[in-house]
Amino acid sequence: MTIVFATMMSAPQERGRIFSGGPKKIASGVLLLLLAACQSLVPKGGQIPAGPPSEQIIVPADGRHQVALLLPITGPDGDVGQSIANAAKLAMEATNSEVKINLKIYDTAPGAAAAANQAIGEGNKLVLGPLRSDDVISVADIARTKNVPIISFSNDVGVAGRNAYLLGHLPSQSVDRIVRYSKNAGSTRFAAIVGNNVYGQRASANFTKSVLNAGGILVSIQSADASQASVDAAIRKLKAAGPIDAILIGSTGNAARIIAPLIRRNGIKARILGTELWNIDGEMANDTNLRGAWFASVSDNYYRQYAAQYRTKFGKAPLRLSSLGYDAILLTSRVTQNWRLGTTFPITNLIDPGGFIGIDGAFRFSGNGQSDRMLEIREIQKGSVAVIETAPTVFAK
Repeated sequence: MTIVFATMMSAPQERGRIFSGGPKKIASGVLLLLLAACQSLVPKGGQIPAGPPSEQIIVPADGRHQVALLLPITGPDGDVGQSIANAAKLAMEATNSEVKINLKIYDTAPGAAAAANQAIGEGNKLVLGPLRSDDVISVADIARTKNVPIISFSNDVGVAGRNAYLLGHLPSQSVDRIVRYSKNAGSTRFAAIVGNNVYGQRASANFTKSVLNAGGILVSIQSADASQASVDAAIRKLKAAGPIDAILIGSTGNAARIIAPLIRRNGIKARILGTELWNIDGEMANDTNLRGAWFASVSDNYYRQYAAQYRTKFGKAPLRLSSLGYDAILLTSRVTQNWRLGTTFPITNLIDPGGFIGIDGAFRFSGNGQSDRMLEIREIQKGSVAVIETAPTVFAK
């Protein structure tokens, strides 16, 4: 096992937006400390096909696969990037006895394209990262020319596909999960208030589709900016549209704590629903206006154990998104067991309908580059957040 940090010349910083059978277990007892009881299973599909007859196979001298980790280690997003990088290093240590990876970390803060060019020029056959959706586009364009896939930490479905796979938690899935749960619990008439941004636009489209697919009635969707006047106006329009059984706040936990009291102040007694963004906000349980609200999220069962190990290793708590870095290494380690040295990364082994299990629970990739995750339902109660329906354990075919 080797972890190396790369250095690059400074370049103009690129900015963007973070939108913010049963499964196969990635790790065996010797691979993952916190999943010590898990049995390792080989993904379906048998042996990995050999590369084209004309493919030149250059076997690394140390017998390990070259894998690049592209993250903003410095700059405004450095705290997020460093936490994900730390998680990746922790996973490398946990898989020390079996992993066949040389992991090299490249800082994307000076420029994601420059980082990608350096990583691919140095012979890396797989790119983990980057974080931001606009960086995914530039990195994927470069990597595609060399047939190097990327497994990104973004959750922006607009950048998935054509050799780019998203490990991030997709908003569409949390919206669909919570709508279906609410419909099964008796809600019929649905409404939403979403942010006046890209995340809000996509949440709105996902919500519309989910309500119709669940057999519900879409009453109204309103968007608002961060001002109280804008939110008040949006909520008044929702109220005027007719009775509402459930109302989605398609935004962050912080926005929900602003919007929820205004919903109640306007006399709307509907059940409040939330998205996966609420899982990274530790203040939700303390807001009385959100008591009884439901949201869908990945499970924290394994995450809590991982977080304890992270604190022991690095002396501080990890950021919630850092689990993606751990799972990226576990996934890569799983696939390297059937990856011939010197050949291209076996993408076909990622597209396993049975899926995999990582820190954030069960997940799988689809052919369009998006990930599909098993989500649980949580309820905000007095001073706590409780799981009221566990995540399914088997993917629907």
